[in-house]
Amino acid sequence: MITENSIVSIKKEYPNLIEVDANLDRLISRIELLHYVNPLNIEKEKHHFFTSKFTYEPHFKYPKLRFDPYKLHRLFYSQRLERIQDVELRNLYTEIIYYYANMVQCIKTIGKGKEFYYNSLRIYGTPTEKDVQNAKFILHFEDEPASTAMEKIFSPEDAKAYFEDFAKSYDFPLHIKFATHISADAMVSNATKTLLIKRNARFSQNQLLTLANHEIGVHLVTTFNGLLQPLKIFSNGLPKNVETQEGLAVFSEYMSGALTLKRLKELSYRVLATDSLIKGYTFCDTFDLIHNQYKLNKHEAFNITLRAHRGGGFTKDRLYLSGLKKIYRRYQSGDSLDNLMSGKVSLAYLDEINYMQNKGLANPITYQNLAFFEKKLKDDKLDFILNNLK
Repeated sequence: MITENSIVSIKKEYPNLIEVDANLDRLISRIELLHYVNPLNIEKEKHHFFTSKFTYEPHFKYPKLRFDPYKLHRLFYSQRLERIQDVELRNLYTEIIYYYANMVQCIKTIGKGKEFYYNSLRIYGTPTEKDVQNAKFILHFEDEPASTAMEKIFSPEDAKAYFEDFAKSYDFPLHIKFATHISADAMVSNATKTLLIKRNARFSQNQLLTLANHEIGVHLVTTFNGLLQPLKIFSNGLPKNVETQEGLAVFSEYMSGALTLKRLKELSYRVLATDSLIKGYTFCDTFDLIHNQYKLNKHEAFNITLRAHRGGGFTKDRLYLSGLKKIYRRYQSGDSLDNLMSGKVSLAYLDEINYMQNKGLANPITYQNLAFFEKKLKDDKLDFILNNLK
């Protein structure tokens, strides 16, 4: 927990670091990639696509930029990093600046086809051959029998009430808003510390449990833990944090008993959809792969295709399955997940986090993920799958 005395001490000992960190906080607050990459006209284009019998290439429209990319780039690269005397910390903040400068470039090119896709690759990468093999391995398993827990009978208002009740177990404020222009049924906005619920979505009982443990149990927990750190970068996000954060979120689903084979297959379809981008697939081609070859229903296939093709080719979705694999292996080895919950951090930067803790620049976590304490359900099939991912 941050105290007034600790802040004064840190500012006195690391004045240049605190200055750069505060400057970056002001710059990063202007950009949120997911805000800009979610199309404004999803339902209209979905209607055109379906009425064309899946032959129409959607033309998505995106929010206008609220910042000048050139000026923001210049401000990122004008930071006086040479004043940070600690080499370890200076190197870390150099990587942070490169990461967010790339994100500005990514946002600038949304809707510009391959230009955006190549910028997306710099931040999120592309599926490896092992990722694709893991996805196909999961899709090899037969679907589970239908259950009432999977029926989408709950409204956005029902979801809001469910999430509010779920959040009572956590000692932080829960702000919920209904939104239209989001691709997911529910998601956390880290910038506004808000849980967004899609206005026209319907939810199943299992989906509510899944989203609660994913969005509140991890994404909001790491948001509020990050806010309680001395350095703002824990809240804004270290480089390569998405794979770790999404891996933790899906692992939370697993530990809470919400994870299903259907959900694992959804993550696998996302891998195949993002893999189709590097092969030059159009929106129609990717949809055909997911819907006609893998027989996923048209609405789910459209959503997965949309997530991959938005902006011009968005590869973030490849990271959920690989992130789950890495977090599951860490859990199986008995290593603590606590430092990974200290903010928007990454497995790749655990050494740096430990270093900052030793320097008094990072605190132990305040909020725990409650699902991590005890695995709720035993599922031999899921355990077999997770143990055999490459």
